[in-house]
Amino acid sequence: MLGPPPSAVLLQDFTNTLDIHLGTDAVPTPAALAAWLAGRGLLPSGSRITAAQHAAYLTARAGLRELLGLRTAGDADPEVTAAAQRVLDGLPLLVRLDGRPVLTPAPGLAPGLRPLAVLAAAWGELVTTGDAVRLKRCAETTCGEVFWDVSKNRSRRWCSMSVCGNRAKARRHATRRAPGGREPA
Repeated sequence: MLGPPPSAVLLQDFTNTLDIHLGTDAVPTPAALAAWLAGRGLLPSGSRITAAQHAAYLTARAGLRELLGLRTAGDADPEVTAAAQRVLDGLPLLVRLDGRPVLTPAPGLAPGLRPLAVLAAAWGELVTTGDAVRLKRCAETTCGEVFWDVSKNRSRRWCSMSVCGNRAKARRHATRRAPGGREPA
């Protein structure tokens, strides 16, 4: 298996701007988001993001993180995913036939929202190719990092077996060894 496609790398980077373990957000303000987007070539340097646009990005990020953390179809918080869907519904995308990316932001879209449309198109590409199932959120509740699953059968659960996977297994072992403990279901 080759590495993740550029669309997956972009979405992984975007969703990981929120670090659950450290309790930090790399894009807590519109200016920080504009700098992050400019650093990835998605927004011209010096561009501004409005407070409303910033809120739209954070809502979309929350929805993506929610979907990437699914273990079963019914696990998603419907309010979080519905709010993210409303944001994405407001992003017009065009289908291109001229060799550029297949989905591109429509002309007339506010400059501050064009990168969000690029992120939406990246998600669309992963879903269309079937690769969306490889982009996952770590099952360790104190972590939540988004990672690309390189396992052959797409069954990887943790961002790092040596850290998060080990923590989960150690907890299960301690529970079994404790008086009255039993294996979690």
